[in-house]
Amino acid sequence: MSATGIGASVRRKEDLRFITGRGQYTDDVNRAGQSYAVFVRSPHAHAVVLKIDATTARAMPGVLAVLTGEDIAADKIGGLICGWMIHSKDGSAMKAGGHPALAQGKVRYVGDHVAVVIGETFAQARDAAEKVQVDYEVLTAVVDMNAAVKPGAPVIHDVAENNTVYNWHLGDKAATDAAFAKAKHVTKLDIVNNRLVPNAMETRAAVGDYEPGTESFTLYTTSQNPHVARLVISAFIGVAPEHKLRVIAPDVGGGFGSKIFIYAEEVVCVWAAKKVGRPVKWTADRTEAFLCDAHGRDHITHAELALDENGRTTGLRVHTKANLGAYLSTFSSSVPTYLYAPLLSGQYNIPAIYAEVDGIYTNTAPVDAYRGAGRPEATFVVERLIEVAARETHTDPVKFRQKNFITSFPHQTPVIMAYDAGNYDASLQKALAMADYKNIGKRKAASESAGKLRGIGISAYIEACGIAPSAAVGSLGAGVGLWESAEVRVNPIGTVEILTGSHSHGQGHETTFAQLVSDRLGIPIDNVSIVHGDTDKVQMGMGTYGSRSGAVGMSAIVKALDKVEAKAKKVAGFCMEASDKDIEFKDGKFTVKGTDKSMDFGSVALQAYIAHKFSGQDLEPGLKESAFWDPTNFTFPAGVHICEVEIDPETGVTHIDRWTAVDDFGMVINPMIVEGQVHGGIAQGIGQALCEAAVYDSKGQLITASFMDYCMPRADDLPSYNVGMTQTPCPSNPLGIKGCGEAGAIAAPPALINAITDALGTENVPMPATPQTVWRLAQKKVMKHAAQ
Repeated sequence: MSATGIGASVRRKEDLRFITGRGQYTDDVNRAGQSYAVFVRSPHAHAVVLKIDATTARAMPGVLAVLTGEDIAADKIGGLICGWMIHSKDGSAMKAGGHPALAQGKVRYVGDHVAVVIGETFAQARDAAEKVQVDYEVLTAVVDMNAAVKPGAPVIHDVAENNTVYNWHLGDKAATDAAFAKAKHVTKLDIVNNRLVPNAMETRAAVGDYEPGTESFTLYTTSQNPHVARLVISAFIGVAPEHKLRVIAPDVGGGFGSKIFIYAEEVVCVWAAKKVGRPVKWTADRTEAFLCDAHGRDHITHAELALDENGRTTGLRVHTKANLGAYLSTFSSSVPTYLYAPLLSGQYNIPAIYAEVDGIYTNTAPVDAYRGAGRPEATFVVERLIEVAARETHTDPVKFRQKNFITSFPHQTPVIMAYDAGNYDASLQKALAMADYKNIGKRKAASESAGKLRGIGISAYIEACGIAPSAAVGSLGAGVGLWESAEVRVNPIGTVEILTGSHSHGQGHETTFAQLVSDRLGIPIDNVSIVHGDTDKVQMGMGTYGSRSGAVGMSAIVKALDKVEAKAKKVAGFCMEASDKDIEFKDGKFTVKGTDKSMDFGSVALQAYIAHKFSGQDLEPGLKESAFWDPTNFTFPAGVHICEVEIDPETGVTHIDRWTAVDDFGMVINPMIVEGQVHGGIAQGIGQALCEAAVYDSKGQLITASFMDYCMPRADDLPSYNVGMTQTPCPSNPLGIKGCGEAGAIAAPPALINAITDALGTENVPMPATPQTVWRLAQKKVMKHAAQ
């Protein structure tokens, strides 16, 4: 292993500009003659828009335009789309209501886009937006999922009877029912997976620009997948032809899934730029982010696990209600279906599984993918069931898991997924040793003597990453293929530019992708640059989400590097008068087998462009190759997280005393960056388990619309993490990578809730387990203990 190659903990190249304030984010983009957009948003969760009077606003200083849904409809600009078709179990297509970028006749959640004011300055646009008069006929809002599907509930979209998007299912119902009929023991749980607000450090932003001379548009935006944004905005929404729309996603300050989607604001900014003849800029404030960014999670689930007389799992039955909000966001339909139910087998050999999922409209912000996207919800269901089943059958949770682990691979689950490689017990054994599990009894006794409650929880998670292959997701309803592209450009002096369709918004691609190239070509890492996020530079790509950048994005780079090496061997062969079949390439040097003739990589690159030796030969000048990579399977990272907590019954404060994480990510390019991803994921999972929750009142007002009311985890809420790894290479990509970005957020909530329930002696601990919630339950335990 070289100092900068695969497996080395190279410090991130991109951090210099980030930590010195030299990053270039969308809000840093300023175009000549730029104007500013401020949106008029609905204060009501459900209402008919009777009239919009913008007379006063249009007359105010600096106002260039006030645009409404009528204007966007007149220009034949279509609505936002959901790109994944789901069919109900009766075969009918999902009920996708219209989603205009500016409201047309009706608003459906607080913050819905009613109009946009374009001003010379932001202050002028904001002042004018306050003067836009909107006459609403307020309708009854429906926020609760159970209420939304009752007969007589207010209808949010006319196409969706009972506000139901779909009634979907997966698995063999008859086989599952038979397993439960024969079961010796059945564990039942009612589970709520709380709604979350993503809250990246950088809020969303957009700058739309129009060049009349070429009739072309440019959109700068905070996007995780600019190529998909261009495709949707051009081909489906109709703002511009695809070849006339350039989308640039510069530095992006965090995404966590919330910047995958195509939003109304970026559509309006690029459309409005032509309307007003000026560039149009919009940057969300934090309240807008709370109200209008796609939220995450929000499931209500009844789950049952069947066991035989030996304590082995024989069946799993799940019914989930998924809140999809007021509109279907870009990928929202897939999250509680194909990104959720196929992971309900977890790490366990469960012969029969049947899942039903009801997608439901409510008068709340749209819900879509958030770090983990369906897999955290599935893992929470499985790991809570497994933990409770072990307790109910008086079995050590470790032994219960070991008894039911999948032990041979490949393994076909009853819910689509075919796990290709893994060693679950190895991760468990390493985690137990690192967590000093054997001495938990002593630590519990010590806590009890100090008047505290101690508990330990295990989470043995699995996830599906590298969302692909295209044929598979296409068969499941995805509107696009999920391959990835790469282009390797070798310059005449041997420096290399990598153009990738993946997008980096905190993952460290400029370092890890360069490490791969440095390792493969034997050149200094500083001689490699990574280009991404610009549809005029990178021909096409599918972006970053689902921990796919390594497994899919880097695999495309490997395939392009294969082509570069093959051509470079031909160049070296012509130069050294040998057949390319006799050329060996290692550590940056081309050598003729059995001789001392050699050329370094830079020299061969130069000769490729000089091309003096190619006359009459079947070889083009230059050294540039591209590749598209479409995997044959998902990748399946897995691992075990163990959380140990101590609770103060007097205050209800949960102190995380220890956190052990052992993950199997396959091949690891940069251990330091991977460990950082694990840290960040765990922090988000702890946030969900302990303090975060988006809460609406009965009228659809978001009452947690600021950091005053929406509690984010702070430094003193988080422990020092003890991180380890095991490794089983993934067989479905050339690097053996599995993916790491979402693991912590998937594993953490059940580990923490399992630990808290262990400490309190009750399974009825909802997320978030706030101090108030924990205090009330702790008091019951203390009083019960005193009575005994």
